[in-house]
Amino acid sequence: MANLREMVEILRSAGEFTRLRLLALLSEGELSVKDLTEILDQSQPRVSRHLRLLTESGLITRHAEGAWAFFRLSDELESSALVQHILGRLDLEDELLVTDRQRLAAVRRDHQARATTFFAKVAKDWDRLRTLHAPDEAVEASIQQLLAGAHFDMFLDLGTGTGRMLELLADQFTKGIGLDASREMISVARTKFEKSGQKNVQVRLGDIGDLSEYRDSADFVMLHQVLHHFDDPGLALQNARLSLKPGGAIMVVDFMPHKLEFLREEQAHRRLGLSHVQMQAWARSARLEVMQSREIPHPGPDDGLTVCIWHLTDNSKN
Repeated sequence: MANLREMVEILRSAGEFTRLRLLALLSEGELSVKDLTEILDQSQPRVSRHLRLLTESGLITRHAEGAWAFFRLSDELESSALVQHILGRLDLEDELLVTDRQRLAAVRRDHQARATTFFAKVAKDWDRLRTLHAPDEAVEASIQQLLAGAHFDMFLDLGTGTGRMLELLADQFTKGIGLDASREMISVARTKFEKSGQKNVQVRLGDIGDLSEYRDSADFVMLHQVLHHFDDPGLALQNARLSLKPGGAIMVVDFMPHKLEFLREEQAHRRLGLSHVQMQAWARSARLEVMQSREIPHPGPDDGLTVCIWHLTDNSKN
């Protein structure tokens, strides 16, 4: 609980035109300085100064990734409650706030378009490209070990790509559905399963942002090398959580934090890996619990990356 002086400083940090706009924007999810600069049409030093003041007040948090920094509303209960109270008093149909949300939507569409273009180009060669920086064989062996003996009625693979996870675990589910936003990836996956004659697998065009058709449908959800392509991995995890049956589980397979900046441009990575601290926070927000994790380092060259497998379970009854 803040004392009188601290509360004055907190309210002063929020009570400024641009900073209030920033709080409203960050209520829509995690954003980078670059994104916020573009949306607000202000200089980076000016936006960074406002973000610093909000961070110092505890209303937002900062996460650095290489040369980039991402910001989100604080998860701390008192700060979160205060921000929600402030935003709850705002007229969200205010002309400027509407414009900000429209610009945010445009920025996100641009990010999605870049990723779509990248995956369209590499779809046919994706299985090989995926192994360049990741210890793929060791990762797949670990996935099989962690899921040994398990069987699922409904297995949902989000961001399925060429369907590799469906292929790898086909003997462990009655029905498997793979969703991907890339038509080219889905085409490659569909051709693969047609040739193999796999009968318990379906691949469909779909968006993790809209899983209404699959709500409460899956015993197990796979997110294999997916979350680093999202502006806000925590929000993507919350969306994935909606597709789980009560008591279900989610497996996240992704890179640990790294410094390979070129992956942002060359392979449409939005995040340079995910940390254990981030995963714990995102899991809590999604009413999930991290049951176990396993790191698999790359045995090869210096540009090899460490992959982590996080096994999350539904804790909504707790």
